[in-house]
Amino acid sequence: MERSTPATGYSQRASLQVASVGNNIAIQIAAGSSLKAVYKHYYTADDGKMTLQHFILLFGAFELLLSQLPDIHSLRWVNAICTASTIGFAGTTIGVTIYDGYRIDRKEVSYHLQRNTATKIFRAFNALGTIAFSFGDAMLPEIQSSVREPVRSNMYKGVSAAYTIIVVSYWTLAFSGYWAFGSQVQPYILSSLTAPRWAIVMANLFAVIQIAGCFQIYCRPTFAHFEERVQAKNRSCRSSCLWRLMYTSAYMAAITLVCAAMPFFGDFVSICGAVGFTPLDFVLPALALLKTSKLPGNLGLQYAVKVPSSAVAVLFSIIGTLACIGAIRSIALDVKTSHPRTSFGRSAPWLGLEGYQTGCLAHP
Repeated sequence: MERSTPATGYSQRASLQVASVGNNIAIQIAAGSSLKAVYKHYYTADDGKMTLQHFILLFGAFELLLSQLPDIHSLRWVNAICTASTIGFAGTTIGVTIYDGYRIDRKEVSYHLQRNTATKIFRAFNALGTIAFSFGDAMLPEIQSSVREPVRSNMYKGVSAAYTIIVVSYWTLAFSGYWAFGSQVQPYILSSLTAPRWAIVMANLFAVIQIAGCFQIYCRPTFAHFEERVQAKNRSCRSSCLWRLMYTSAYMAAITLVCAAMPFFGDFVSICGAVGFTPLDFVLPALALLKTSKLPGNLGLQYAVKVPSSAVAVLFSIIGTLACIGAIRSIALDVKTSHPRTSFGRSAPWLGLEGYQTGCLAHP
């Protein structure tokens, strides 16, 4: 595709890089929060001495160790464990959410927002980015399925499987979270759960294990770029390892610094979905179809192909722009109002769309 449409190829690479970095910022915040939740289970007095930033730093150090493995193929055992943890996380969290929902007095659960109109509108924009984020993982099987022939049928199977998993896991969790807690549901659903505590601890551990592998999947394309540069200069094995330590340390330091300074999970999920995954999943594929597909000779059939594809590209460009505006505004408000020890800033009631953001953690 990039050979036929250079501009689209460059745009894809830029969007992929933004999506990868934004995704890793969001999930490192989530991992830090899960580690802190497990810590609080054993040290409840005064919330313990360790803050969220300490756990973000610990997770970053662990990811730096994993990053010293030479390539993505050396992480197969990690991916296998993370896949099992993803299933465990989704199943446990959905079960505990429904359990908590039945324990709560349903009369006390509110689905209404006590907000002014402007705030509701901007939070609705923010929620659009969150919804787009939930489709991010469809990109991975789509790319992987295109490696072998026949490309079209394999890609279709990969995308269909990915969307099915998203609906079954992400959206089930999203809707159950919104049903259980209403407009007061937290951006990270585990922060809303109350009992049983052992199940919440288990769900948090599943989340950390699963995020550890997901983080590597999204940072490896960046590392591969630097790895190719190093190998092109025919450096020795020791020199290559030293260079790998340098660029992976720089990457992890930058990501960890942003996470610790602005630990706003819901906001980064939204802006990552708006700027990264919306172009990758919806806009650029439509543009690529217009540029690379062989259109029929009949003028009417040409319009039947061009008009829907153009409409999709325009519609999701608008959605991505609005979501980006909402996310930036939300980050600005959180920076002004949140305490340095805050995990996620404000709670996440977003004009009836808030339940969607509870489903944005698990990455198959």
